[in-house]
Amino acid sequence: MKSQIHQHILTTALFIFSCCNSSCKKELDLAAVDPPVTSITQTNVFASDGTAIGALAGIYTQMSSATTNIFTGNQSLSIYCGLSSDELSLWSGSSSTSLIAYYQNNLRLNGTSYLGSESWSNTYKYVFLCNSAIEQLTSSTSENLTPIVRKQLLGEAKFIRAYIYFYLVNLYGDVPLALTSNYKVNNLLPRTPKVQVWQQIISDLHDVQATLSTSYLDGTLLAVSTDRVRPTAGAANALLARAYLYTGNYAGADSAASAVINNSLYALSPLTGTGSVFSRNSSETIWSIQPQGNGLINTFDAYYFIIPSTGPSSSVAFTNINPTLVNSFESGDARKSKWLGTYGTGTNMVYYPYKYTQNAFGTPTATNQTEYMMMLRLAEQYLIRAEARAQLNNISGAKSDLNAIRTRASLPNTIANDQASMLTAIMHERQVELFTELGQRWFDLKRTGTVDAVMAAQTPLKSNNAVQWNTNQQLYPIFQGDINVNPNLKQNPGY
Repeated sequence: MKSQIHQHILTTALFIFSCCNSSCKKELDLAAVDPPVTSITQTNVFASDGTAIGALAGIYTQMSSATTNIFTGNQSLSIYCGLSSDELSLWSGSSSTSLIAYYQNNLRLNGTSYLGSESWSNTYKYVFLCNSAIEQLTSSTSENLTPIVRKQLLGEAKFIRAYIYFYLVNLYGDVPLALTSNYKVNNLLPRTPKVQVWQQIISDLHDVQATLSTSYLDGTLLAVSTDRVRPTAGAANALLARAYLYTGNYAGADSAASAVINNSLYALSPLTGTGSVFSRNSSETIWSIQPQGNGLINTFDAYYFIIPSTGPSSSVAFTNINPTLVNSFESGDARKSKWLGTYGTGTNMVYYPYKYTQNAFGTPTATNQTEYMMMLRLAEQYLIRAEARAQLNNISGAKSDLNAIRTRASLPNTIANDQASMLTAIMHERQVELFTELGQRWFDLKRTGTVDAVMAAQTPLKSNNAVQWNTNQQLYPIFQGDINVNPNLKQNPGY
């Protein structure tokens, strides 16, 4: 964390300058944002609407970047966690030491750092930027910072911090809980028990439920937008429902998910026709990120997952769908035909993720950018509520929610009729509904205590019996460089 902390103020300034260029003006409709000031400091960054909005927009821009990022690109959690679990297989021609280590569940020391710690620094950079924004927005007395803008931005910063810590605690377990931008404090933070990290996530989300707008806003934060790229109160409820489910507060998960499901802004999108679930601003979208970088029209998930006619390579389509996942789809499941693409024929045919379909390069325009990166969506809320209700022994309520997802997939109603069979059916539905969506399957295996049984069978298959599953591999190793400079920071067991 040390280098990240020392550089976070400079990084914030660079974000603001980058978000005032032409490509980032398009993102989040930033045409109304003021030009950058000539001298960037923490004080004047949050002294006016334009620069303050630019600071938060810069975080979203980084979250949608394909380089050194955890949400998209070739180092995304959809790839890493998909390989770690039973979702993805790795192309046999891949020479990436890192990808092989994730796939074979053989994360280990490589030189001076561990394979598996790639997400650590990339994740904490967002924490530090959010902390800085929260501090400055809270203390700013500038008359040029409109109160309603300050309120929304403060809500967004806390929401993003909660979103980031959700991934940190699921990837690494106990993690340092940095709530300040003071590098002298952060450089010596020990690992905080994960129960306290969860408490902070939930606390932040409670704070922003009444802070974030109930409508989607444009780049000025003063007008309603059709683009679903800024967090709303609905997004806060959705993430809160997920946090409650993971921490066993099933009544809370039921309530928070219901608030989203009952919101008229959202509806399950059809799997056929023009209303694609993953299309830009679909009715299912709760929060999405507009793609940026390298002239790619749409999402990097499409670019890295879709196998081109020339076949896979070391740079694109180096993964495909694990046969275990392919075989998990029931006969007639529309998700198999809609969300899986195929390459090859006969016994050589493989499947690849096809949730995002637009993988061509070109100049982004309002008409050809048809897919955004999905960060939170409605179907998950139905599955969260179904699981929470099953845990509360509300079997009829759980069945109704589960059947809503199955009906959309052209499947008959579930036959599960008691708590045990209902929970099993819901886990199956999560597997075939949420695959390659930022590690959901990997996290499900861990939180339900099934990871050892599943991965003990999967790991030998991935390595031709060269590697056996070790339960320590369910947590990724912490970046060794930060351990070396922080005497209070300890490595995860087994590394």
